[in-house]
Amino acid sequence: MATKIRLQRHGRKSYAFYSIVIADVRAPRDGKFTEKIGTYNPNTNPATVDLKFDRALFWVENGAQPTDTVRNILSDEGVYLMKHLRGGVKKGAFDEAAAQAKFEAWKADKQKGLEAFAAKEAAAKKAAAAARLEAEKKTAEAIAQKVADKKAAEAAAKAEAEAAETAETETTEAPAEA
Repeated sequence: MATKIRLQRHGRKSYAFYSIVIADVRAPRDGKFTEKIGTYNPNTNPATVDLKFDRALFWVENGAQPTDTVRNILSDEGVYLMKHLRGGVKKGAFDEAAAQAKFEAWKADKQKGLEAFAAKEAAAKKAAAAARLEAEKKTAEAIAQKVADKKAAEAAAKAEAEAAETAETETTEAPAEA
């Protein structure tokens, strides 16, 4: 029986998540499967993968053919690297401890890269928020300046009107006294 490692769709419309399953090549996408080895949720950023590493490695070593997406997922999780390292152990290139050390070093390097990416994203988000705040302050200052100019113009017009009224009353009172 030829087996495939494929995704099985779940979830509602426009919000799919997937189970990573071992299935017969003739089985439909969401049909009968042999074993569920993990889940894949592309809706999160970054996508969330929960994988039974040892079972995935077992099936890959026993000839199960993954689909393109599943191959990328397994590669990102390190299943193919471990398969490669186990092949080196079988050939006698190095021992099991060295293979495990190489895998752990790869895993640590990958984790460090993910943390650096997350830190960069957080810094970019913080800088964008600061830029938005600064732009908002500038627009608030511009609005405050317009309001102050309008109030000053109204005060000047009022003072001018009062001055004209006082001048008018003085001119009307002066001829009356004469």
